[in-house]
Amino acid sequence: MEWLRWPVDDTNPNNFNAMQDNMMKERETHGEALDVAMALVDQSDLYARLKMKPLYPELMEQEEEEDIKEESREEVAVGGVQDQNPSEALPISSMSESHAAEETAQSVAQPPVINMEKYNLFEMMFSMERGACAVAQENLENPKQNQKPADEGRSQKGPAGQRQDKSSPRSCPPPDTSKTGLAPWQEGVLERLGQELTPQEYNMYVVHHGRMLLAFGQIEACTSREKDFVYGSLEPIPVQTLHSFKVPVSYRYKRRVHLNETAARVQTEHRSVDTSDLGAGEDDWFGDEAEETLLGYAEMAVMGHKISETKGADGLYVDFGTQTHSFRTAPFKRRTTLADVMADRPLKLLLQLQAETVNSRNNRASCAFTFLCGHTFHRREFATHFRNVHSDIQMCLSEWFEQQCPLAYLGCTYRQRRFHPSTQKATVTYNQQLRCFNLRPDVLPSLDGKAGDGEDRLSSLPYEVLCHMASFLDSQSLSQLALVSRLMRQVCSSLLQDRGMVTLRWERTSSSHGGAKWKSKPVWEFSHLFSAVDSWNMADIPPISAHLKVCPYYQKTEQKERVALPFLTEKQQKSPKGQSLLNHFTGRR
Repeated sequence: MEWLRWPVDDTNPNNFNAMQDNMMKERETHGEALDVAMALVDQSDLYARLKMKPLYPELMEQEEEEDIKEESREEVAVGGVQDQNPSEALPISSMSESHAAEETAQSVAQPPVINMEKYNLFEMMFSMERGACAVAQENLENPKQNQKPADEGRSQKGPAGQRQDKSSPRSCPPPDTSKTGLAPWQEGVLERLGQELTPQEYNMYVVHHGRMLLAFGQIEACTSREKDFVYGSLEPIPVQTLHSFKVPVSYRYKRRVHLNETAARVQTEHRSVDTSDLGAGEDDWFGDEAEETLLGYAEMAVMGHKISETKGADGLYVDFGTQTHSFRTAPFKRRTTLADVMADRPLKLLLQLQAETVNSRNNRASCAFTFLCGHTFHRREFATHFRNVHSDIQMCLSEWFEQQCPLAYLGCTYRQRRFHPSTQKATVTYNQQLRCFNLRPDVLPSLDGKAGDGEDRLSSLPYEVLCHMASFLDSQSLSQLALVSRLMRQVCSSLLQDRGMVTLRWERTSSSHGGAKWKSKPVWEFSHLFSAVDSWNMADIPPISAHLKVCPYYQKTEQKERVALPFLTEKQQKSPKGQSLLNHFTGRR
């Protein structure tokens, strides 16, 4: 589930800035509203995503080369599973997979290095192949000089052999295959291949033996102009000028002044000016980092470019950006985000309370103000979560699920929640740590008190009874009960096989060579799903009109003097005679 939440529009006179400021002041005493708590969580996520460098490159620190090299190293995500304890009933990966993942991470993180051993081996193979070709060519050209010793020994064996050689008149030299073979170094090989092979086989031969054909001079690297049938006989074509356009008689030429004509343009000079005549103090020189950064990213999301971006109007004129920024925290580091800048500042809500749906123009890929639910559920729990959380609560917060005072635009912070589950009396709340909605049962005051002796009576129950009681809880309650004590953790772990799920948790680690990589490990956990609500009932609360009687922003104006109504004034100006049938007919004459 995704949604949009834009920054607050200060130019809108009907905004709720006064109400949001008052709610931030009263959040510790009166609690937080659902939409305000959710907007604060979205704002913290947004601050962590927005970087200062894209908007303010001129306000960044000049870092050293070593820091830049460290940032240029890629972070590798390794999807290997670490070895776990067999008692946790989790899959255990083999050592070979983990070693392979680590080697892959190191090979990707390290810069590319040439392997000299493989390079020398390949060079030796290529040189031996070329040398063998050269020797074969020499043997073909001079067969007598390169006769092998074994052949000489065979020719000098015995007198019988000598007599046979002398007496055989038909002894002839070996046949010359230099003009009949199909080797790349043989003369006329391409002509013979063109006659014996098909065009497809001929092309494959040239592709595989093209380098050797070039080395032995069988083909040329570039076709000469004389042999090329396209460019061999080109002649220049005479250019004929056609005057087909006739200037209109009414046209009057007006000479334009260009920037390069220094004599024609107005002479200007550069001077330094200040704003001392405006009476601004030193505190007014610096701007708010959060407001200006949100405005800059909103401009990029809506208009597609930065505020006052330098761009060329035409071939001669360029519009330079004149927007300047002055911040007390400048200069910024290279990886500084808005969350780092606003860490020590008082909390202030700068996003709208009303969320919007994601559209084709503003989505997660193109807009920074897109937010994602991001929770993990079972397949059987997904439909319940989407219906109860996103459809019933989140999309109906404004003026329906949680009703606010009609004078909220003036600053009133009164709100009342109009719905509760039909099966039980419970209040919908929002947990900012878990970033999810939950149901808080309405406990009677008599049962809400703690034991006087401070003893934990629940832990004294038998283990089997505790497991039976925990089976009635929802997944979100089980995840919170497991954090109470070790005993409750063991009780909840007994339900992991039926109610829990295995998710991947990524952790960033630093390797020995200085790079960073991510590893994942499986973790058993419960989902953040509260009890399913099939229907909602209206809460038994007084109407909002009862609050207006005591609302401090509802000011009554008492009018003691009589005020004539417009209808009565027109009636008094008419004739004092009463309306009758006779007057009606006589008045028309």
